[in-house]
Amino acid sequence: MSLNNSSNVFLDSTPSNTNRFQVNVINESHESSAAMNDNADPPHYEETSFGDEGQNRFRISFRPGNQECYDNFLQTGETAKTDASFHAYDSHTNTYYLQTFGHNTVDAVPKIEYYRNTGSVSGPKVNRPSLLDIHEQLAKNVSVAPGSADVVANGEGTPGDEQAENKGEDQAGAVKFGWVKGVLVRCMLNIWGVMLFIRLSWIVGEAGIGLGVLIILLSTMVTSITGLSTSAIATNGFVRGGGAYYLISRSLGPEFGGSIGLIFAFANAVAVAMYVVGFAETVVDLLKETDSMMVDPTNDIRIIGSITVVILLGISVAGMEWEAKAQVILLIILLIAIANFFIGTVIPSNNEKRARGFFNYQASIFAENFGPSFTKGEGFFSVFAIFFPAATGILAGANISGDLEDPQDAIPKGTMLAIFITTVAYLGVAICVGACVVRDATGSVNDTIISGMNCNGSAACGLGYDFSRCRHEPCQYGLMNNFQVMSMVSGFGPLITAGIFSATLSSALASLVSAPKVFQALCKDNIYKALQFFAKGYGKNNEPLRGYFLTFVIAMAFILIAELNTIAPIISNFFLASYALINFSCFHASYAKSPGWRPAYGIYNMWVSLFGAVLCCAVMFVINWWAAVITYVIEFFLYIYVTYKKPDVNWGSSTQALSYMSALDNALELTTVEDHVKNFRPQCIVLTGGPMTRPALLDITHAFTKNSGLCICCEVFVGPRKLCVKEMNSGMAKKQAWLIKNKIKAFYAAVAADCFRDGVRSLLQASGLGRMKPNTLVIGYKKNWRKAPLTEIENYVGIIHDAFDFEIGVVIVRISQGFDISQVLQVQEELEKLEQERLALEATIKDNESEEGNGGIRGLFKKAGKLNITKPTPKKDSSINTIQSMHVGEFNQKLVEASTQFKKKQGKGTIDVWWLFDDGGLILLIPYILTLRKKWKDCKLRIYVGGKINRIEEEKIAMASLLSKFRIKFADIHVIGDINVKPNKESWKVFEEMIEPYCLHESCKDLTTAEKLKRETPWKITDAELEAVKEKSYRQVRLNELLQEHSRAANLIVLSLPVARKGSISDWLYMAWLEILTKNLPPVLLVRGNHKNVLTFYS
Repeated sequence: MSLNNSSNVFLDSTPSNTNRFQVNVINESHESSAAMNDNADPPHYEETSFGDEGQNRFRISFRPGNQECYDNFLQTGETAKTDASFHAYDSHTNTYYLQTFGHNTVDAVPKIEYYRNTGSVSGPKVNRPSLLDIHEQLAKNVSVAPGSADVVANGEGTPGDEQAENKGEDQAGAVKFGWVKGVLVRCMLNIWGVMLFIRLSWIVGEAGIGLGVLIILLSTMVTSITGLSTSAIATNGFVRGGGAYYLISRSLGPEFGGSIGLIFAFANAVAVAMYVVGFAETVVDLLKETDSMMVDPTNDIRIIGSITVVILLGISVAGMEWEAKAQVILLIILLIAIANFFIGTVIPSNNEKRARGFFNYQASIFAENFGPSFTKGEGFFSVFAIFFPAATGILAGANISGDLEDPQDAIPKGTMLAIFITTVAYLGVAICVGACVVRDATGSVNDTIISGMNCNGSAACGLGYDFSRCRHEPCQYGLMNNFQVMSMVSGFGPLITAGIFSATLSSALASLVSAPKVFQALCKDNIYKALQFFAKGYGKNNEPLRGYFLTFVIAMAFILIAELNTIAPIISNFFLASYALINFSCFHASYAKSPGWRPAYGIYNMWVSLFGAVLCCAVMFVINWWAAVITYVIEFFLYIYVTYKKPDVNWGSSTQALSYMSALDNALELTTVEDHVKNFRPQCIVLTGGPMTRPALLDITHAFTKNSGLCICCEVFVGPRKLCVKEMNSGMAKKQAWLIKNKIKAFYAAVAADCFRDGVRSLLQASGLGRMKPNTLVIGYKKNWRKAPLTEIENYVGIIHDAFDFEIGVVIVRISQGFDISQVLQVQEELEKLEQERLALEATIKDNESEEGNGGIRGLFKKAGKLNITKPTPKKDSSINTIQSMHVGEFNQKLVEASTQFKKKQGKGTIDVWWLFDDGGLILLIPYILTLRKKWKDCKLRIYVGGKINRIEEEKIAMASLLSKFRIKFADIHVIGDINVKPNKESWKVFEEMIEPYCLHESCKDLTTAEKLKRETPWKITDAELEAVKEKSYRQVRLNELLQEHSRAANLIVLSLPVARKGSISDWLYMAWLEILTKNLPPVLLVRGNHKNVLTFYS
């Protein structure tokens, strides 16, 4: 099937070598439009071939010569950036309609630029069309600036992306390394340390060839598992600079990454000193042999070490390119030295070397050296502890991840190959030296076997030498005694010395580069704010020069201290702690089952990674238990510090994924368990609107839900759906962030609805999850109900009815000043804007002063004078409760103070609970929880209940017994026996005047007029209704008198909320009840539970 067979197709006759696959567009030029108007034919499209004649499958048509480009795209995933590249938007005109696959559509095809981070150095981020762009109705008259469509079409993105593009251009000349020079060479040089030349022979002598090989393989197993974990993490997304720190922090979060990053950078800095001192010691040994000492051995080490570290610093500061060249030269020297050893093993030994224990390859020596022969104080684990540091260094390539061309490809390939090559070399050297050299030798050419002497059965004895006296007195040669065995065996001894120099200097150079790179990445993330100074980079490679000098100072300090034998085990454990966390990161990311965990390197297993983490921790204690303890203590301290500081970063760590999984599993598990009264806790929907607009309402609710129940701050947006949804979506994150910033443990939820009641009804039904569903509605008292429109009163009372219908408890909170401080916030916001404008204008004036001098800015000063710019006063606090600079008339000071009253510590006082009606116990549970809070703990509970005058003492004893069974402490119990007494005339007159505007007074009118008024104003209070509920009205008025008498001085009053029977009590009468009940009182909580038990005295 072909989309178009017309001859009028716009085909390119010339082959293009830039596109991967070609998708052409409609020609919408003016000439083409005119032609189309003349011609009745439909628009013609290029044949993109979505189907074939014989097969109904998708097929891409390539332009001539484009197949190779497309294949390259499949391999690299990157686009060729040229003028003819395929773009998500593509338009040749200034029309609004953009083109995709030759069709008029704003919808875009997949493109890598959409998935980049803002500020990406690998290319600009382009914003795809939003869902609104392709979902909303398309505007017919859209004027587009000339060329604007082309700008988007050509992937130039938004203006904000220019910085990212410029940054990419600035770093275009940066030196980037491939996997060989960047990872393989560095890892091999770092792994092949001085241990290869001066300790491996001793390890074989102690442990034997068999256990020696096992020690090497066990060490390799640790590093190989870590290498696999590193490879998996490195291929799970783009890797920036920072090495081990970057991998751990992006996987486990800033707490683990920040703690290990700092000690890892420090370990690398001290490792520079260790390797340089190793080099200096070798040089000093040579000076001793030639009697050329400068001062004394210790000071000579300091002098040579200081000079060496200065030279290495110069190489590093010169740039990564020079450092890489130096590394290659050192690797060549090292390879020659190793080859020199293997060549020496096959060169026939002379008498001098035989006397020192070297006999070339001998089966008898191999058999004798195969088993262990530990000397006093040594064992398998002590020998393993000495060798293991020789296997470390596998992160040398990952540590410069920011300088690699393709870290995702280079790190796995280079690291694993380096581990394999170095392991083979270690095994080869161990086996060869064990097959050629005996354990003990005297070094004397005269210790040969004379005919007739009794041979002791040793391999040396069989080869004509008697080294038996080494059993009784110390000898200087052989595997057990001579650390220079490799130099003796080699074909040319000085090359081994050169190899030792190369191994030490290369490791020192790698650590000198790694430490600043890791430290810079750590500082850039601003986890430790005091270290921000070291984040700055210089030059095209963003070199951390400040980090280099800090590393230099640390290394120089430890070189001068020269007590590295003590610090060395701690440094080894620092590295091992990093390995353990990398392995744990891989396990944790796999275990969390996050969809974002998709490593391209699939040769790993989560349980193997976990085993590797445990193994690393075990090895830490094997090497040195006290150093392991110190490492864990330091890491734990840094972890606590970063956790406490809570850096403002979000890296999508596996810790977040696991938290989500845990929360989901727990929520699902809760649904399988029936609710029990002992586990009841208030779970509240609070109608705060925006949480910052009614802080007092939120504070009092948070006081009894914090750490005990669910709290959801809800807002209903009423109005046109499109505008409401847009406003709602734009503020969701901001309002939740406000809750977090103010340390309020609550969620924010919002709905858009046609009316307020519908929105609340939706929230009451749909909020929550499983067992974590709201059971209590908290609303503020509607203070302005007398001036409010009818619909607002109907909605307000209606949501109370709805809550009761859904069997949800209701709490109405009243304070004297009301809750809404939105006007104060608005004034504050306007003042802040004016302040910002003033500061901006002052900055402009200063800039012009510096550029044009004093004479050229008179106009600006005149303009500033007109704006009445005054000297800025220092801003102490931007919070609402400290707004001191505003004029008193600009806002209600009492309202501001009232909005913070529940934030303050409540002094010694009382919470008076008027438990008039049994609602299941919610009215008692809420004040009890309040007394457990720090701010309310000094308040005592006073319980007020209704009763008969002739049974006051009995009912008081009964209530005390009930409260003691509930285990609720109280200060006093009052039984009120005169609740049903009529209120005094003054109080009743106030109530009658209150409801007068809302009464129908139909009894005073004729029947026809009365019926007409009922139809026109059905919301009014009828005389019949007033008469029917007169006793209830009396009770509300009388209760206010009693409250004034008993609880006027209380810190808080908790009172049973009267229930209005649906269809019997009008909305205005109910509001009048609430008004008269709570009038002129301290803060009041009107509480009504859902009449299900929330308290129990059973265990």
